[in-house]
Amino acid sequence: MQLNFLKAKIHRATVTHAELHYEGSCAIDGRLLDVSGTREYEQIHIYNVNNGERFVTYAIRAEEGSGTISINGAAAHKAQPGDIIIICAYAQIDAAAAAEFKPTLVYVDHQNRLTHTNHSIPRQAA
Repeated sequence: MQLNFLKAKIHRATVTHAELHYEGSCAIDGRLLDVSGTREYEQIHIYNVNNGERFVTYAIRAEEGSGTISINGAAAHKAQPGDIIIICAYAQIDAAAAAEFKPTLVYVDHQNRLTHTNHSIPRQAA
């Protein structure tokens, strides 16, 4: 059996551009792609903290260290510069391997600079 697991997350990134007439995708600072293990053209899910929009697109590489997070094409209607988003990539994992699997969680500051990484989400308090 294959299970769908969170593979990588870039948590609370700030949208820097929304380019309606650019070929659809999400341009992400290449360093953040590398650290998260997300590949160019990989399907990603984007969750907009500001307006609740959730959508699926694919990642493209922006210049390393640029801090770029650009929502492009039709998805530009779902986010604007300054919005806080969560970018997730998922992977299908064999049920036997799932017990040992840990996602890569990438945390950034308000300029999309890497602050730290982790492989687990803290337990939510009741």
